[in-house]
Amino acid sequence: MKIDELTPKQIVKELDKYIIGQERAKKMVAIALRNRWRRQHVTDDLREEIMPNNIILIGPTGVGKTEISRRLAKLAQAPFVKVEASKFTEVGYVGRDVESIIRDLVEISVRMVKEEKTREVEDKARDHAIERVLDMLLPPISSRPKPVGEMKEDDELELRHQRTREKLRSQLLDGSLNNRMVEIDVPSDSTPMMQIFSPMGIEEMGLNIQELFSGIMPKKVKKRKTTVAEALKIITQQEAQKLIDMDEVIRIAIQRAENSGIVFLDEIDKIAGPSSAKHGPDVSREGVQRDLLPVVEGTSVVTKYGMVKTDHILFIASGAFHVSKPSDLIPELQGRFPIRVELSSLSENDFIRILTEPKNALIKQYHALLKTENVTIEFTDEAISEIARIATLVNTRSENIGARRLHTIMSTLLEDILFDLPEKKVDKIVIDGETVGKSLHQVVEDEDLSRFIL
Repeated sequence: MKIDELTPKQIVKELDKYIIGQERAKKMVAIALRNRWRRQHVTDDLREEIMPNNIILIGPTGVGKTEISRRLAKLAQAPFVKVEASKFTEVGYVGRDVESIIRDLVEISVRMVKEEKTREVEDKARDHAIERVLDMLLPPISSRPKPVGEMKEDDELELRHQRTREKLRSQLLDGSLNNRMVEIDVPSDSTPMMQIFSPMGIEEMGLNIQELFSGIMPKKVKKRKTTVAEALKIITQQEAQKLIDMDEVIRIAIQRAENSGIVFLDEIDKIAGPSSAKHGPDVSREGVQRDLLPVVEGTSVVTKYGMVKTDHILFIASGAFHVSKPSDLIPELQGRFPIRVELSSLSENDFIRILTEPKNALIKQYHALLKTENVTIEFTDEAISEIARIATLVNTRSENIGARRLHTIMSTLLEDILFDLPEKKVDKIVIDGETVGKSLHQVVEDEDLSRFIL
C-alpha cells in the first residue's frame, strides 16, 4: 500500500501486526508520518515553513521503541537510519562526526532508488544479457567485404548461423545450457591502496576514493570462468547499470532523503546529564548535543552526492532515561523534539500476546525453523503462559530488558531440542507447561544464575 493511501488509523493497524501495546506511541508516529504526506500537498509558499514534529520515545529497553521506528520507515518506503547517540562525540574528540548520520541516510536512499530503477529495467537488461551470452556461445560471423561471387554462399552461411543462434536461444531460455562453462569479463576489485585511508578520515569527508580515481585510471577487468546461469545473472546486472541514469537516481535519492528520511537516534539519554556531569570523562556530552542541534534544527550537509538539507528529515529519538531525564538535554535540543511519548513496561499478558500475535512472533519463528527439519513444534496455552510468567519474574528480579527476555528464555528452553533434533527421528514436538517448568526451574530458582544466563 502506498503512503498516500494510508490514514493514521491504517498506519496504526499495520504497526499492530508487529508491535504489541504502546498505543499512544503508535498514534503519534502515525500522525507524524501522515503530516509528511500532508506537507507535500501544501502550496509551495508555505510548504518550506512546515517543520516535522520530531519525537522522543521514553521507556525501558525492549518495549518496542526501535521496532516502531523501523516498521514505520518500512511502511513509508522511506530512507531510514538507526544510530546510537553514544557513538558520537564532540568535535575534536575521538568518535564519529554527527554529519555522517546524514551521509549514511543519503547512501541508503541512493541504494533504495537504484534498486527500484533496476527493477524497472530488469526485463530489458535481461534481453541484452541473453544476446551477449549468445555471442559468447556462438560468435557472430566476421563482416569482412566479400567478392560478388561469394555473396550467395555468404547468405546461406548467415542463414545457418541465424538458425543455430535461435536454437541456442531456445536451449538457453529453457535452462538446457545452464551448466555449460563460459568466460566473462568482471570488474577487478583489487584496490589495495584504499586500505591506507580506511576506516577513518576519508569516510568522514564523504569521499569515495574509488570514484575519485576512476576518472584518472581505467577500470580493471579480469577474466572469470563461470556457468551460463551465473553469467546471465552477472551480465544482467552489468546491463542494468548501463540502462540506469545515475544522475536521475541521485536527484531522486536526495529529494527522498530530504523530504521522507527518518533518523532514529537511540540512547539519547546517554548524552544527557545534569550540569554536575560536565567534568571528567563525560566532558563531551553537552558537546555532542550542540553538534547534533544544527543537524536536527536544519542545516546543509556535504555528501559525495551533493548538498543535502536536513530541515524536513524526521528525527525520532529514544532513551530509557533511568539516570537522566529529558529536561537534562540542552534547552535548544529539547525545543527541536516537541513531542514526548512515554512507553509503558510490558506486562505478563503483553508477553503472551508478543509470543503469539505478531507476524514475526517468536513461536512462529521457531515453528518455521523446525519445519526445515520436517518437524512440527507445538506450544500449549499453559506453556505460553508459563514462559510469559517466567519472563516477567526474571525481568522483575534482575535487569528489565523487556521483550528481549523472551529471546533468552526461548533459547534456553529449546537448547537441547535444537541440538539433538537432527539425530532424532520425530515428526512432532509438544511443549507444555510442565516441560517449561522443568527446563527453566533451576534458572528461575537461582537468582544469581538467572542474572547471567537469562
